[in-house]
Amino acid sequence: MKTAISIPDEVFERGEHLARELSKSRSQLYTEAVDEYVARHNPSTITDRMNLVIDALDGDEVDDFVTESARRVLGDLEW
Repeated sequence: MKTAISIPDEVFERGEHLARELSKSRSQLYTEAVDEYVARHNPSTITDRMNLVIDALDGDEVDDFVTESARRVLGDLEW
């Protein structure tokens, strides 16, 4: 799909520079950047990943310290 967007010149220049350094096309760079941004900020994706981690843990290995530490870290995050 083709689309037109407006971005600040400084952001464009940094993107161009990075694309050259990584030997990627501008389209590939922006596609990967938007895809990563959406994955990091989509609440359902975050929840799905957290659930995968929890499912992978053996219940016997999770102790009170780990539980409390995770609660504190997650409580401090901006959702």
